[in-house]
Amino acid sequence: MSSPDRSTLSCRGAEIFYVTYPAPFAGAPDLVLLHGNGEDHTYFSQQIAALSPHFRLVLMDTRGQGRSSGIEGPLDFSTFAGDLLCLLDHLHIRRAHLLGFSDGGNLALTFALQYPQRVRSLILNGANLYPSGMCLPVLLSTAAEYAAALLLSPFWVKARHRASLLGLMVHHPHIAPRALSSLTVPALVLVGQHDMIRHRHSRLIASSLPNARFVCMPGADHFCAAKQPDAFNRIVLDFLQHLSA
Repeated sequence: MSSPDRSTLSCRGAEIFYVTYPAPFAGAPDLVLLHGNGEDHTYFSQQIAALSPHFRLVLMDTRGQGRSSGIEGPLDFSTFAGDLLCLLDHLHIRRAHLLGFSDGGNLALTFALQYPQRVRSLILNGANLYPSGMCLPVLLSTAAEYAAALLLSPFWVKARHRASLLGLMVHHPHIAPRALSSLTVPALVLVGQHDMIRHRHSRLIASSLPNARFVCMPGADHFCAAKQPDAFNRIVLDFLQHLSA
């Protein structure tokens, strides 16, 4: 496996950190991996060896997370989508497959709705269209943690940062299911059996996308890519390789 390149890109007041793994062969398709809330690109560490022989991989630390700056400004998925567009333009990527986990899946959906011509396919792992798509206990605990972070934020920089990130989960996204009818690219909606996203909600996403498959990993939870990487990688590769078959 070739060594990755690490760099930063200045984009609208933020420094966006990203990692690329070279194309394994001429004309290899591009696959962008988008992490979840409060994480960074290393969440996908167990996907690299399986995916890099088939794709040029691009991993981005979302604004205000990981090694990317920008926490001082508003955090929302439209802003993140603009950052992703900057990165694709910078890397001269015309169209890419997008694999998004959790908030990364919400980013992938937002990006696809704003820039559909730049997307080859969507892999949505634990995404949601609106906050109530989360299971109630998770939503309530997140709201409580958000409220506590808000109370501490005037006195503690880390609390302000945490409140900004948790606010994404409590207040965003807001995607109407009917809006997904315009996304005709192949899509995979992938969840764990014990996911923190309601199964009814995940199936709604899959049924609202015109060309989607729904897969539920038995025994898995929300973090199936990290906890069951072999099974996760097989499902992802099977989906992507069938697109080029």
